[in-house]
Amino acid sequence: MILKSHPQPIPYQGSKRTQVPIILRYLPADTAILFEPFAGSGAVTIGAARSKAAQRFHLSDSLRPLMDVWSGILSAPAELADRYEEIWTAQLNDSRAHFDSVRDSFNHEHKPEQLLYLIARCVKNSVRFNAAGQFNQSPDKRRLGMRPSLFRERALAVHDLLAGNAEATCSDYSESLCAAGRTDVVYMDPPYMGVTKTRDSRYHQGLDYERFVRELGEANLRNVSYLVSFDGSCGERTYGPGLPDCLGLIKIDVHVGRSTQSTLNGLAEETVESLYVSPALNTRLLEQEVGVRQTEMVRPKPLATQLDLDFS
Repeated sequence: MILKSHPQPIPYQGSKRTQVPIILRYLPADTAILFEPFAGSGAVTIGAARSKAAQRFHLSDSLRPLMDVWSGILSAPAELADRYEEIWTAQLNDSRAHFDSVRDSFNHEHKPEQLLYLIARCVKNSVRFNAAGQFNQSPDKRRLGMRPSLFRERALAVHDLLAGNAEATCSDYSESLCAAGRTDVVYMDPPYMGVTKTRDSRYHQGLDYERFVRELGEANLRNVSYLVSFDGSCGERTYGPGLPDCLGLIKIDVHVGRSTQSTLNGLAEETVESLYVSPALNTRLLEQEVGVRQTEMVRPKPLATQLDLDFS
């Protein structure tokens, strides 16, 4: 059973929480370990754990303080919640000055509770870094961020869900691709190319497109099963280049609904994101001949298909 909602302890822009039911359709029934590099909020891991779609889970990201947050959730959620509550409560007298102070401290100390507060409190929960690698996002003036009681509740729930069958590491995505075995799946949600190669890189580490394509090609040679959420579009605007045909991937257009920003601008533009299925994963799903997966999977020709989603 795929549950429609799950606890989200880390509020992270770009989370695939609403797409989890679709993504999980492409996990084979025998999935042993689900790897989620570019972990962010870990939405796919949390959803897969609640759905019992994999036996074990491995979260990773190259942003060490973020993975320290995840390590805290997995090993000592109450202690992490206490430290977050202390920082959050201290903002009540002068929230802007406090945010600036925590941001300055984080850029020197890199403590996980500091990053957690900055993510929860900053504009649109969007993690942004300058060229020097310093967190430089501004606070959202309309709110104070996730309440400590809510974070504690969600962190404890995710701890109970994942403790004992999950680990979190600071590592490059290539390590997950190399570690994945025959019955594992790697789900990747790298940042859009359109926001990682500008003057303000916005993320602490940009994505090398050519290297990423090369790593996927090498993973294909090892018959690694993987999924990639990559490019997208909204109306006539596109976000990042697609992955090349030479990789032999199945491309699925995921319709995620009308763009909020477009609606505010009086436009009826729909956001579409791409989900790519590796050849090895496609083969596993076809061999299993499992219900909806078998009927909705697309064979290598034609390359693209489309899924219209209804989240009501």
